[in-house]
Amino acid sequence: MSHDSTQLTSTEIASLWTSYMNDTMVATMLSHMLQYIEEPEIKAGVEQAYNMAVKNVHFLKELFQQEQFAIPNGFTDDDLNTNAPRLYSDTFSLTYVNHMAKVGMLAYGGFLSMCVRPDVREFFTNAINETATLYNTTLETAVSKGFFVRAPYISVPEEIDYVDTKKYLSGLNPFADKRPLNAIEISHLYMNIQTNSIGAKLCLSFGQTSQNKEIQEYMLRGSEISKKHVRLFTEALAESDLMTPGSPDVCVSYSTTQTYSDKIMMFHMSLLSAAGTGNYSTAAAASQRTDLAVNYERLSAEIAQFAKSGADIMIKNSWLEQPPGVHDREKLVKKEGMS
Repeated sequence: MSHDSTQLTSTEIASLWTSYMNDTMVATMLSHMLQYIEEPEIKAGVEQAYNMAVKNVHFLKELFQQEQFAIPNGFTDDDLNTNAPRLYSDTFSLTYVNHMAKVGMLAYGGFLSMCVRPDVREFFTNAINETATLYNTTLETAVSKGFFVRAPYISVPEEIDYVDTKKYLSGLNPFADKRPLNAIEISHLYMNIQTNSIGAKLCLSFGQTSQNKEIQEYMLRGSEISKKHVRLFTEALAESDLMTPGSPDVCVSYSTTQTYSDKIMMFHMSLLSAAGTGNYSTAAAASQRTDLAVNYERLSAEIAQFAKSGADIMIKNSWLEQPPGVHDREKLVKKEGMS
């Protein structure tokens, strides 16, 4: 690894630290899935994701050591019960990896756009390329296995058209007819149905295997929120006579054995909550029908409240690792005064 003597900026520190936390989490999650996957093609896709996460962690550790950057605790084998029985089906494992690849492409693109140092930019550029390859590989496998759920079909446009009335932007009046959805609005509704379906299953799997009652209740709450959001988005598609995309067979076993630590499960929920909030913000900005935008903003607030409750639980149990930041000058002054 070539080393650049240029000091890391705050955005580079943030991007590298976040990547380390995410990659150690993914490696730990996939390590257990790989013990039980039977389908060779599916196992190959999950191994591809696992190897990529492990390689990234190795690179980041070396970089942190060179920069005298305190290596985060992140997640290790201590956060995994290697003797736990199977928790997820092959189908779920592949669906999970494909979903995390989508999250990764967005995250790495954002990180790259904030970094300047050549070695850091090279790392995130490679990460984007490898994650895109992973997404394509797992997608092709899901299609070939017959469980990939496609977005609703609509007719291709035969002519160019322009919006000729302000009614195009309306939708809040319950006594007025709403215009049919456009392709952009459909795409966001479809994507958010899929992500919430996966989120609901993850919450259930975490809830049924945790031995902590507070976390069990938190995960059940998360599952109910996700299912409610799926229902609302499904209804929006149905109003335009569009067939609702079904969820793939994302089977979770009936195991109640603690598989992952409560710490990693809570961190995973915080990551998905952040991704969900970002998805809703993008969808609200892209949706030209007012009722859809308002709905996304309202549901984002619900996710924010859920995430806040999760952060409170993590802080109470000393599970929330603090990101690097500026030193608190007031504390330093007080400490100096006491010495």
